[in-house]
Amino acid sequence: MSFTREQALFDNRYDAGRQLAAQLGEYKGQPVVVLAIPNGGVPVGVEVAAALEVELDLVISRKIPLPLTPEAGFGALADDGTVILNEELVKAVGLTPDQINFQINRVRGEIRQRSLLYRRDRPSATVSGKTVIITDDGLASGFTMIAAVESVRRRQPKEVIVAVPVASATALEQLEKVGAKVVTVAVGTKPRFFVADFYRYWHDLSEDEVIKCLKEFRMRRFDLNVKPPENGSVVRHDSKN
Repeated sequence: MSFTREQALFDNRYDAGRQLAAQLGEYKGQPVVVLAIPNGGVPVGVEVAAALEVELDLVISRKIPLPLTPEAGFGALADDGTVILNEELVKAVGLTPDQINFQINRVRGEIRQRSLLYRRDRPSATVSGKTVIITDDGLASGFTMIAAVESVRRRQPKEVIVAVPVASATALEQLEKVGAKVVTVAVGTKPRFFVADFYRYWHDLSEDEVIKCLKEFRMRRFDLNVKPPENGSVVRHDSKN
C-alpha cells in the first residue's frame, strides 16, 4: 500500500513510538534497556521506554556516506567502532581502501562529538544479561541498525530486539541475515521507500531537540505530571486542573 502524508500512519515520532510500544507490552516489568539511535530514534525510544517503564540510553550508529553523494551510504559505523559495509555497493562504485577509511574516520569524529554532547559524563547503561530494545524512526537500507545490533551484541545482552515503526522489506531481509528479531508497525514493499512518507509531520531533529527530549524523558520518569502533548513536545500539567 502506498502512503501520502494525509494517509500517514503516524502523526510524528512520539505517536510512532506509542504505537510501537503497544506491540512490546510483553517486555513491561522485565529487565529491559531501550537503546535509541539518535537523532530520529530518540523520541520513538522515549515513548517505548516510558510505556515499558524501563531505562533509556543511546547507541550511536551513523551512515557512512558515499564520497560526493552524502545522501547515500555504503555502510554504517557504531560508537564502539563496529563497521558494517554494503560490500556489493562498495564494489559497484569502485571505492578504494583509502576512500573507505577516509569516510569512516570522518564519521568516527561525528560520532565522538555526538557522544560527548548527548552523554556528557553519564556512563553507558549496563545491558549484560538484559533484553535490549534498539529503536529508530524507521529502516530504509538497514545498515545503520545492523551496525547498532552487532555493537550491542558485543556487550553480552540476553537478547536484542529491533523495534521500529516502519521498515522496508529490503531492510527486514538484511536484518534477518544477521539473525535479528524485528518488531514493526508497518512494512513498506514499494520499490521507492521513504521513511518520511509514513509520517504526517516530519523534520530532521536537531541536536538541541535530542538533548531536550532526553531531559524530558528523565522528567517524565520521575514526575507523573509531565506528559507529551499531541505535537510531540513535553509540557508540565498542573495536577489541580
